[in-house]
Amino acid sequence: MCGIVVSAYFSGDAVLPDEAVTENYTDLLAGLYEATAARGPDAQNVFKVHVQSESLPRDSHALNGTNGLCLDLYASELRLRGDLPVVQPHQVGSNVLCWNGEILPHENDGIKLIEAIEALSDVRRLPELFGTIEGPGSNVSCIMEEVPTNHFYCIDLHRLANSQDSLLASVNRELPRDTLEIPVGLDEAPAAFHKAIDGLIYQLDRSVKLQVQNVPHQLSVNGQARVAVLFSGGIDCTILAFFASQNLPIEEPIDLLNVAFDNPRKVQAQSPSATKKKKKKPPIVQAQAPSFNVPDRLTGLQEVEELRRLCPGRTWNFVEVNVPYEESQIARVTIERAMAPSNTVMDLSLAIALWFASRGVGTVRSSPDGPAEAYTSTARVLLNGLGSDELLGGYGRHRTAYTSGGWQALIDELQLELERIPSRNLGRDDRVISSHGKETRHPFLSLSVVTFLAGLPVHLKVDPRLELGVGDKILLRLAARKVGLLEASGRKKKAMQFGSHSARMEVDGKEKEKRGDLLLQVGAAVT
Repeated sequence: MCGIVVSAYFSGDAVLPDEAVTENYTDLLAGLYEATAARGPDAQNVFKVHVQSESLPRDSHALNGTNGLCLDLYASELRLRGDLPVVQPHQVGSNVLCWNGEILPHENDGIKLIEAIEALSDVRRLPELFGTIEGPGSNVSCIMEEVPTNHFYCIDLHRLANSQDSLLASVNRELPRDTLEIPVGLDEAPAAFHKAIDGLIYQLDRSVKLQVQNVPHQLSVNGQARVAVLFSGGIDCTILAFFASQNLPIEEPIDLLNVAFDNPRKVQAQSPSATKKKKKKPPIVQAQAPSFNVPDRLTGLQEVEELRRLCPGRTWNFVEVNVPYEESQIARVTIERAMAPSNTVMDLSLAIALWFASRGVGTVRSSPDGPAEAYTSTARVLLNGLGSDELLGGYGRHRTAYTSGGWQALIDELQLELERIPSRNLGRDDRVISSHGKETRHPFLSLSVVTFLAGLPVHLKVDPRLELGVGDKILLRLAARKVGLLEASGRKKKAMQFGSHSARMEVDGKEKEKRGDLLLQVGAAVT
């Protein structure tokens, strides 16, 4: 993702800025520009718009020496589409556009969008134009248009947010019949699932193809990877890695980014003394060698071997990102700043895993028993399996809903999941990952995949009557088996913060700190 900063201020005789205020404003803007440049390391630029106020005389004390409204539009560029370098903000005529997003496939997003805006016969058709964009995005546009002076003009954001145009599609509310048979397992897909399985394979393959096929080749240096997968060895990331392999030239490597944390609390719990009666624990002192054999490392190592068997001509770089405790605490201030305004214990445990994984600094091995060699991933496009659990019933709360209220309660919960997707973790995760000048892409959240899965009857997606590792996300599990991912199809879900051991690292933490919704303590990080 690129980056955007918009600053607006009024300057003139009516507003003589205090010198301290001006200094604070300048410092704040410089910090924002620096953070935004990290999101778009390829190019940065600022475009200034001055709307002169005729009612105010010119004033040498005004900010920038200008009276009236001042807009500074700053944009940075992470170039992942198009053949030529592009510098934002885009300008055509009197229109100015800062664009941060993905309009697939190949053309440069911003240029394509501002040309479409300029071609509109009526500015009121802008919502219709943006409704045709499938990928994620945000923008700031400055469209200068003179309006009559006999009205006050305002935008009612509340009304817009609650309009029918802002609602996502609804899930299929068809209830399964009372005599619905229970599938016997994953070995053989019932006939009723065949069409849905083929449909999901087609939609996911298409979604991944659109998101990996046109990453500029010039970003690949000396055969290094252009695409990476945030990889735990679970079913979601593994099937994305498989489809990425199907849609990239076979000679290109793919990086599998697997993160593991040295967690003193886990190390202490596994020590022989942990079986004794608990005593008051002292502050952390790293006395034992760090252990990176976390659950996600073990499943990742197993799963990369399955990918190598299925795609024997592909180079799979299994990148072991090992994070010592001290390093994680030193980086905590930076990570908290990147994930803001998200500020809970759970936010941090997830953000810290994403920050280190997406940085891509670790080691690789030429063979399972070979020595670890230093490696830094050059991939700037990272695939993420977010959305699978929400759309296919992969969370424990889905099984709980079925237990308490049957199929109807499960359908209601899946509808809530669909409605919550825009306000969940996408912003936080994007801010964290893009701070490395990289872009995360979510094939499960492409419009075509969401529409397809939302339209399926609930029992074709999830069946809580079956055990964990079978009934949850049963459609995805059957699809994985059909393409040959037998081991991945049976893996049980493990949340990222627990699979990587990024959660609850403090040995002397209190019981209440298990709650992920607690706000972070200011100044708790090591600096």
